[in-house]
Amino acid sequence: MARDPQAALVALNRFGFGARGGASGDFINAASDPRGFVLAELQRPAAALIESPALQSTSALALELFAFQAEQKAKREADAKIAESKTAMTAQEPGMTIDKASSALPRPPKPAPNVIERTFRAEALARIQRASLAECGFLERLVTFWSNHFCISASKGQPARIWAGAFEREAIRPHVLGRFADMLKAVEQHPAMLFFLDNQQSIGPNSRAGQRGKRGLNENLAREIMELHTLGVGGGYTQADVTSLAKILTGWSYAGKQGRLGAPGSFIFNVNAHEPGTIVLLGKSYAESGVAQGEAALADIGRRPATAKFVATKLVRHFIADDPPPALVTRLADVFTRTDGDLRAVSRALAEADDAWRTPMTKMRSPYEFLIATGRLMAQVPEDPGRYLSGLNVLGQPLWAPAGPNGFADTNAAWAGPEGMKLRLDIAAQTASRIGDNRDPREMLDLIAADAVSPETRQTIARAETRQQAFALLLMSPEFQRR
Repeated sequence: MARDPQAALVALNRFGFGARGGASGDFINAASDPRGFVLAELQRPAAALIESPALQSTSALALELFAFQAEQKAKREADAKIAESKTAMTAQEPGMTIDKASSALPRPPKPAPNVIERTFRAEALARIQRASLAECGFLERLVTFWSNHFCISASKGQPARIWAGAFEREAIRPHVLGRFADMLKAVEQHPAMLFFLDNQQSIGPNSRAGQRGKRGLNENLAREIMELHTLGVGGGYTQADVTSLAKILTGWSYAGKQGRLGAPGSFIFNVNAHEPGTIVLLGKSYAESGVAQGEAALADIGRRPATAKFVATKLVRHFIADDPPPALVTRLADVFTRTDGDLRAVSRALAEADDAWRTPMTKMRSPYEFLIATGRLMAQVPEDPGRYLSGLNVLGQPLWAPAGPNGFADTNAAWAGPEGMKLRLDIAAQTASRIGDNRDPREMLDLIAADAVSPETRQTIARAETRQQAFALLLMSPEFQRR
């Protein structure tokens, strides 16, 4: 295939995280066969997995969390006793100072390092490093898409924060080129999702626990499955269907620290909380069959035409345009339906579509994509996630912590506002200040876009007063910000 710089820019920016700096040769490789460059990653599904001895399973992290919480509780109780003793000793000996009182008491044990933050940062670093090293980045972009589609929020509480990375590693990455139904099941049965949407609190009204008056039905998980994960708003379901699915999913929970129903932190089916009997959902009856009842319901919902259209629309909106071309949405939905939700086939159809290569690059990179692309340009593989996490917080996309269950917005309106662009410029200027005059921005511009660079961008960078200013302008250029 002839050398095609414009298509190379599409391959690297639209489907990946941009070209890496240094001697990677990413742009040259992409220009020689743009579509092949993107599609090659679909032949390496194992590349989506992150396996490291430093990263633990959800169950192992649950044990760490429960131990940490026990230590924190013991510390609070010890601190309360010390405070009471200080008050008592001061009352008995009015002349005795607080310092003397405290010195007479044993000091509480030094608290253990915060395993929650340590785990979160380790998971974040593994994700950032993988995105920084990827040749194209199409697989990692798919991971971030599905992780946002099936999002949880690390700000929900301690379990969500310590499990956020494991949730993505266990429920998203193994299935990113597999079947949608398998990912759906893995997501909805993961303790992080069950905690995030409070399903461990959902009790069937006629279950054994419900008859004892212990709480009631919680519809959060069922509603978000239908509205955000599968059918979408207007997907043909009613409030009665939400209630029915919530009943079917009662008993879906995770084992607590006592491990009565399973290993702590593992998915369990609590029969005492499950609503008994046959339940009608979307016009179909599901006989009582324990956890299999919910699995059957999810499998059917995942195959409905509305789910195919909803998923296809979101994929095209993410990768191609805020207003998805209808013909491409229809094509992807057809592939989804024909292949029983084969996500590799759907991703291939997306990358092979002419619309994907002809549509102007008007999408704005999200903050995460912007920061990863910046690090890739400088050929940096971070050893600490701090700068990335801080930048994401500043730019309004804190890692694994959207404000709601609908995830981060995927349109230009969310990221291209005046305040957002000002913050990007600030980060671009700070990055340029750190690298100083050690790099030639004109050479770096050729690394990321070569002959696809517009005359206006070249002229703007050439007129910069300093190399630092030129590099900041490069980071803010359309060739770098758009995908």
